[in-house]
Amino acid sequence: MRLTVLGCAGSFPGPESPCSAYLVEADGFRLLIDFGSGSLSSLQRYAGLNAVDAIVLSHLHCDHMMDAALYVVVRRYAPDGPYPPLPVYAPAGAPERLAGAYSADEGPLDDVYTFYSLQSGSFPIGPFTVTVDRVNHPIETYGVRLEHNGRVLAYSGDTAVCDAVLRLAQGADLFLCEASYLDGVDNPPGLHLTGREAGEVATKAGVGRLLLTHLVTAWGSEAETLEAAVAAFQGPVEIARPGARFDV
Repeated sequence: MRLTVLGCAGSFPGPESPCSAYLVEADGFRLLIDFGSGSLSSLQRYAGLNAVDAIVLSHLHCDHMMDAALYVVVRRYAPDGPYPPLPVYAPAGAPERLAGAYSADEGPLDDVYTFYSLQSGSFPIGPFTVTVDRVNHPIETYGVRLEHNGRVLAYSGDTAVCDAVLRLAQGADLFLCEASYLDGVDNPPGLHLTGREAGEVATKAGVGRLLLTHLVTAWGSEAETLEAAVAAFQGPVEIARPGARFDV
């Protein structure tokens, strides 16, 4: 598997990065996990405008799905299109959410996407075995585990500490984990992880590498987040950057 970070900013695009979007490739198949605000630009830079075979949306907050609405134009109105419907695996309500984001008067997007409602469990997408589980966030949100040829990539989605994210990360070769909050601050409960908490989950799950993402850099500190994660996890730790590639 190869992971390409298209976007990794938390909550809104930052000066250096779009919001969450991660392209995972194996055996010529390209799976996009999340498609947040601004990431359509990065898709064109690091992969290609049509470099997507299927999409998984962890949840329906704008910073994780908004550019899937813009992608309607690409799929429907391309000079060599329209393209066949693209599979989208997402929480319930995704068809209405994306249609409304694209246009207030838009009807179903059945010509652009084929929607599949997520629920906790495992299923195939292309060459991947995909496992999703509901994590601790105010709306229906899923963490994701991808397995291919004995290798494992886990993605926390947006979550506070919970058993589900620990299960998904268990033994992962690479754990892509959000770390939106700083320790020592009165953070709202049930929303996000700190760098320390991400490191603690990585340690308990016995992961190989920890990749921190979804940092809200305008309000936080990369240095403090990284320092806290490194103190809690003895393996390799780094912060996600747009365009970074990882072989899992």
